[in-house]
Amino acid sequence: MAEMGSELELRGVGVSSGVVIGPAFLLTPADVRIVERSLTPEEVPREIVRLEEALITTRGQLREIQRRVERALDRHSASIFDAHLLVVDDRAFIEEVIRGVQSRHINVEAVLHEVARRYADTLAQMDDEYLRERAADVRDVARRILMNLAGHPMSDLGSLTEPRVIVAPDLSPSDTATMSRERVLALITDLGSPTSHTAIMARAFEIPAVVGLRDASQRISNGDLVLVDGQAGRVIVRPSSATRERYKRIARARECVRDRLQTLRDLPARTRDGYEVVLSANIELPRDVDAALRHGARGIGLFRSEFLYLAQPTLPDEFEQAQAYEEVARRVAPAPVIIRTLDLGGDKFASSVQMPNEVNPYLGWRAIRFCLAQPELFRTQLRAILRASAARNVKIMYPMISNVEEVNQANALLERAKQELAADGVEFDPQIEVGIMIEVPSAALVASQLATRVRFFSIGTNDLIQYTLAVDRVNAQVTYLYEPTHPAILRLLRQTIEAARRAGIWTGVCGEMGGQAVLAPLLVGLGIDELSVSPAVIPLVKEVIRSMTYSECEALAARALELERGTEVLAACRALTEQRCPEIVEYLG
Repeated sequence: MAEMGSELELRGVGVSSGVVIGPAFLLTPADVRIVERSLTPEEVPREIVRLEEALITTRGQLREIQRRVERALDRHSASIFDAHLLVVDDRAFIEEVIRGVQSRHINVEAVLHEVARRYADTLAQMDDEYLRERAADVRDVARRILMNLAGHPMSDLGSLTEPRVIVAPDLSPSDTATMSRERVLALITDLGSPTSHTAIMARAFEIPAVVGLRDASQRISNGDLVLVDGQAGRVIVRPSSATRERYKRIARARECVRDRLQTLRDLPARTRDGYEVVLSANIELPRDVDAALRHGARGIGLFRSEFLYLAQPTLPDEFEQAQAYEEVARRVAPAPVIIRTLDLGGDKFASSVQMPNEVNPYLGWRAIRFCLAQPELFRTQLRAILRASAARNVKIMYPMISNVEEVNQANALLERAKQELAADGVEFDPQIEVGIMIEVPSAALVASQLATRVRFFSIGTNDLIQYTLAVDRVNAQVTYLYEPTHPAILRLLRQTIEAARRAGIWTGVCGEMGGQAVLAPLLVGLGIDELSVSPAVIPLVKEVIRSMTYSECEALAARALELERGTEVLAACRALTEQRCPEIVEYLG
């Protein structure tokens, strides 16, 4: 630990972008003191009544919080409380508590605490990330029931009187649902992941957030000045005057750039000599369309449909999915929306879907492999996408394709779904465009064969890089090897783009590499037709593209393909970007 007063930098996972600085507010879990006491046989029935009354109160509180979230955000955000309500209504859980009171003749607080801890500990040890995160649901509900048994109201972030950076071991949905946008500057947690409640709510409220910091709540004191960079996943505690000045310069540059970039909203991503790139947005849920349109996206280049499965405890049916897809298609029309079929596995698990325990889930039963092995589940999604395609601006994309046969099988299931809907008289686009993600090296190497079976490629650079370079991008020990500009990656990109051009189809990039503004000239020069990025970075990428000529981009790409080291390629990209739009480089810090 750093000495008192000295600057301390912590690194975690940035899950919601933005930079803020402010005093820390340390939020520790409510201290519910559990005292075991014996009961007489006559006292047991009254104890069970106490439990049922506390359950009724807890259920009412959770439903009220859910209503508040739905009013402030939307139904999808509010649905994260469905898991809490399931715990309250889980009769197996409640009956176990009742049996404990009846058989052991001890108070309900002691039994409830013990049973809930056992449930939570079991979930916390599961391999499934989604189930591990449900352990927090059980703890949160148990804490709320215990507080109601004691007659004490739960504290919440809605009671803050001044703007603060919230620091906590973890944040429950109950915590985040009550927070004020005006008074919560940022969120910092020891635990969490990009799919955790904290991440979901932070993005929904557009509050900077860094999670997975391990011991931040022990290293940050109440009132410490904290700087949070939600994009880089960086937290600086007690920043020095030099650090504050550096971030002030970045903030001023960002303010100027933001003001100017607002004028680009309706302009195309076109180079100074007329080469135009389609600049679209990556989204997870229908509500994300607001940000996409606000930042000037020309359609949705990646709709990650699996988040419809992760956002609720049960499988979404055909009509629920179709409604979500139709909403997005309607709102962005006539621009296109590309819906990626279910990409579960790896780091994304839904509690409603049975997935096996795997030593290496990233290389296992996931994405298109899972869907082809679950034809009924896949068929439901394909029918839903086809229903939404009646708007004629919907495209479909298969993830993690590694060979031709997978495309053939997926297309055969799609044709079957078309025949079923046609027989039922349901309107859909019979010529719906089908594309695939190129994110496995084998797909890039056989791109010529794959290109004859689809209408477009979308390169998922995140997985393509980690699979090509054998680097787990979330492993801190080897992150220095994760290089988007590695010569091998550039050659795979070029090979894929050239194969697509020979077949007369277009190629996009929907991975994080496409959202790195300094790499935009390189991708344009390699011949990319579309970039699909997070909504917030659209103006940055657009500004860089509009500042270049296509000939400059081509020259950069040609030079990059001759360089031996990724660091040299990155330096060349940065030098050109700094030459043409230095304020963007300053903005990015």
